[in-house]
Amino acid sequence: MPIQTDGSAADHMVVRATGKLTKEDIIQFSKDFDLFVTDRGRLRVLFDVTELEGWGSGAALWQEVKFDFKHLSNIDRLATVGAKKWQLALETAIKPFAHPTMRDFGASDMQAAHDWLVSK
Repeated sequence: MPIQTDGSAADHMVVRATGKLTKEDIIQFSKDFDLFVTDRGRLRVLFDVTELEGWGSGAALWQEVKFDFKHLSNIDRLATVGAKKWQLALETAIKPFAHPTMRDFGASDMQAAHDWLVSK
């Protein structure tokens, strides 16, 4: 599964994306995310992209952009782990439209990212 979630904590979730994402992967993740938000309200999200290779098509990228604009207001704090230069460029492009506090961490800084995410 290219997108795996762990929503076992009450106030945050961990998302791990691997390989090349398809439009269908992002649509399914969006549905899952909607359920978490409906159940818990605004979330803190740790997004592990250390093994993400990108999108399998332009349609998948467009689905990602639509997800971001729809859901960024539901995210209180966003920690991204392992982002590559192209991912950081995309993140920079959406920051003016983003509501969450965002911070990037290196691939080996998973614990620091988690600590920052759950800190008050």
